[in-house]
Amino acid sequence: MTKRFYPLKKVDAIGVIAPSARFDENRLNQGIECLETLGFEVHVPGAIFQEERYLAGDDACRAGVVNSLFADPKIKGIIAARGGFGAMRMLACLDWETIRKNPKLVIGFSDATALLTAVVQQARFAVVHGPNLVSLANADPLTISSFYQTITGNRAEILISQGQCLEPGQAAGKLLGGNLATLTHLIGTPFQPDFMGAVLFLEDVGEPAYKIDRMLSQMKMAGLFHGVQGVITGSFEKCDNPEYIPRILMEIFDGLPLFMGLSAGHGDPNLSLAMGLDVLLDTARATLTWQAIA
Repeated sequence: MTKRFYPLKKVDAIGVIAPSARFDENRLNQGIECLETLGFEVHVPGAIFQEERYLAGDDACRAGVVNSLFADPKIKGIIAARGGFGAMRMLACLDWETIRKNPKLVIGFSDATALLTAVVQQARFAVVHGPNLVSLANADPLTISSFYQTITGNRAEILISQGQCLEPGQAAGKLLGGNLATLTHLIGTPFQPDFMGAVLFLEDVGEPAYKIDRMLSQMKMAGLFHGVQGVITGSFEKCDNPEYIPRILMEIFDGLPLFMGLSAGHGDPNLSLAMGLDVLLDTARATLTWQAIA
């Protein structure tokens, strides 16, 4: 299914996209400094500073930046400026033929989940669920270390030290998923997620437990969880009634290997995950292991 992972190396050029909301320029510059400190060259297209209501430019503008960076042979990686909302609006404007012919490492999380999921499904290469550029502005050392190791292809296993096993077992499959709310809103679109045979990763922020229940229930009723092999959740940051979430997950994913508490998503630290590659979730060892990176 997925061709392979395209790791970055020092001095590679990373292009910045703004597929979603407008961003704080000071934090963007701090994120750029972080990438440069790690040894990368950063290319910032002028078009990402456009504004259209709460979006970083209209749909055609935001998609045009993505298309141009994929077409540029000097660009080896692409990182989202921030999340918010808007990435799903521009998916139909993307040049998928060019994207498929010019695979690059796409990095982001939150609303960028729409783009990451589409790239894995439409272009068949892996992506990284990791900090957006503005997130790197004040990221903790563990987040930055995980980010660098993952995008350079040097992270093969994560120990889920603070996690909680809700249903024991092992699960093998492609690691897919991301932000729960974003994935739910893709139902019924041409970019609806396909989780058949997947180890599913989910995270969210600012959603009370009943909304998490509602979104998961909708996805289950729509058949999206058919064929899922196992589930690992990241942080559910600032979610009201978090004590209800384990029971909700157990009811939705009845009998599947299920582990909660990977430090990935909107909390700190935000560990980076290579998505679209084969992994093994082992609840007894509390590990998530990639079968191959390069």
